[in-house]
Amino acid sequence: MFETRTSQSTLALIFNFLEVTFYASARKVRKNHGNALFSILLSIMQSVLFIAAFYFMFNFLGGRTAALRGNFMVYLMSGIFFYLTHIQAVRAVMGAEGPTSPMMQHAPMNTLVSICSEALAVLYTQTIALLCILLMIHTVIEPVEIHDWSGAMLMFLLAWGVGVALGIILMALKPWMPDFVNLLSMVYIRANMIFSGKMFLANMMPAVMLPAFTWNPLFHIIDQTRGYVFVNYFPHNTNVSYPLYFTLAAILIGMMIEAYTRMHASSSWDARR
Repeated sequence: MFETRTSQSTLALIFNFLEVTFYASARKVRKNHGNALFSILLSIMQSVLFIAAFYFMFNFLGGRTAALRGNFMVYLMSGIFFYLTHIQAVRAVMGAEGPTSPMMQHAPMNTLVSICSEALAVLYTQTIALLCILLMIHTVIEPVEIHDWSGAMLMFLLAWGVGVALGIILMALKPWMPDFVNLLSMVYIRANMIFSGKMFLANMMPAVMLPAFTWNPLFHIIDQTRGYVFVNYFPHNTNVSYPLYFTLAAILIGMMIEAYTRMHASSSWDARR
């Protein structure tokens, strides 16, 4: 009933936001399991199963001959793992708690914290899973050699960032058209199984097929990643600027839609989800 309001400096507000985001991110990591270690192990197992499935598929179908000279497992990782990180970021942020969530009744909590915590939880688990899988490949199968580690990690962050940006847009639109957004996200995830370019090289594609793939920011990211990872591959049909500008524009549009949605929040939305 009675509250004592104290003014806080900008620096204090920033630290308060970071603290709340940290605890919310830890909650997201532990959401499915009581121990955060199990969430990381689950992410590792999911990635290993995907990589193993594509490894056997490439061997049986003869697609391994089209791969680059170098570590074949790293070739698979540069496509499959980036795809998984991107898709998990889209799903997590799209499912972030909105303005009508009971968590928003707590004063420090807001939708921006919810979005950031979901995104950081995915980045945390996927980064640890990536390092663990690379370590296993390096010690068990064959040594891992990355031509440009810094460039490859930047592409990893960009794949995650594009997923976060698209997730924000889907999250903001979901209260208005939940069924359509769910369908749209499913179609996008299924389409990226092919149009992400994780199974082939952009330089080896016929020119007539390129327009069907170059619309996809993830296609550019994966192809550019292979340019950073392998010393003998030079991407000619993709660039870094397109997914970077796409991410910035999508975040801006998504936050504008989210702000409009938050202004018109209604408790009845939860009943339609």
